[in-house]
Amino acid sequence: MGLYLNPGNRAFQMVLNSKIYIDKSEMISLINSVVDTENRFICVSRPRRFGKSVTANMLVAYYSCGCDSSELFSHLKISGDTDYKKHLNQYNVIHLNMTEFINGVDTMSGILDNLSKRLLHELKKVFGAVNCYDWNDLISVFREIFEEKQVPFVFVIDEWDCVFREYKDNVEYQKDYLDFLRNMLKDQNYVALTYMTGILPIKKYGKHSALNMFTEISMTDVREYAKFTGFTQEEVEMLCQEYNMPFEETRQWYDGYNLRGVSVYNPRSVVMSMTGGYFNNYWTATETYEALKVYIEMNFDGLREKIIRMISGGAEKINIGKFQNDMTTFKSADDVLTLLVHLGYLSYDFDNACVKIPNSEVQQEFINSIEDGGWESVIEKIKK
Repeated sequence: MGLYLNPGNRAFQMVLNSKIYIDKSEMISLINSVVDTENRFICVSRPRRFGKSVTANMLVAYYSCGCDSSELFSHLKISGDTDYKKHLNQYNVIHLNMTEFINGVDTMSGILDNLSKRLLHELKKVFGAVNCYDWNDLISVFREIFEEKQVPFVFVIDEWDCVFREYKDNVEYQKDYLDFLRNMLKDQNYVALTYMTGILPIKKYGKHSALNMFTEISMTDVREYAKFTGFTQEEVEMLCQEYNMPFEETRQWYDGYNLRGVSVYNPRSVVMSMTGGYFNNYWTATETYEALKVYIEMNFDGLREKIIRMISGGAEKINIGKFQNDMTTFKSADDVLTLLVHLGYLSYDFDNACVKIPNSEVQQEFINSIEDGGWESVIEKIKK
């Protein structure tokens, strides 16, 4: 086992050891259906603390041939699937959390060079007997290892979009990063599956629609993954009974994400309220409201009035089609509101193309954001 190559199943074991674990392993069945197909590239974007890393750790434990995870999964729902054993621990897994590689490095070339050297180091430790032409060429090494060993690679990339959040205004860095991922993944026979997670959908730059092979699962279109995006109402009702918490109050605090007809609750907040025994702003407490305030103060074409109506319980029509999938290109209220959907501050109704504030927890965050700084008149309107 290594840090990045076949890192094992310990991270998922700790998830299972947690006081509350909701079994989302059936999601593996959906992913197994695209392994070794043209549709083997999946990018899932969700707000922070919506279980992205938990899912990534589950997939690493399931696919990695560097460990035996049969005992971990034997009591989970996926164990009843017909293809369960076919894919269990059958692949070389590369697990990357991209935030690790941008820390302490000032240039994109330095970031990508650091990443490549670390991967090459681990690949050589395990597959050093393979007669690779150039052990400094990452893509060539992947190809030659696969050709000799005939064990394909599964790439699990967590926080894939951290480059776009850390270097919001550096287009060249962003393009270089996309090119690196494209060259490593696209049209490569050694890739059996790539599963990426992040907050933002994939950024596209004309000819640099570099990752256009990905199926995107996002808060504006969850496709068949709705029930795996957060806790469902049935799961929350079960937890409320187990922890003797009032369901209706839980629903008011943490429900509101309507994803293609599936009502989804914020996992972080539900877990904290159940284990703590009271309701509070748990999810919003993980980030200062100043971050939200920056966006809602962009008072494009009536944004201020739209915010007032939503805080008061209303919904607003929105066009998500022009959003550029970044955190800097804003030309309308729709662009700002679409970003807030991806950040989890708004819920998007796919069928009616409108947004609303999902619940009391997030509503209070909006109010905190506008209580001062020239929004006093807005607060008065909301009170009325």
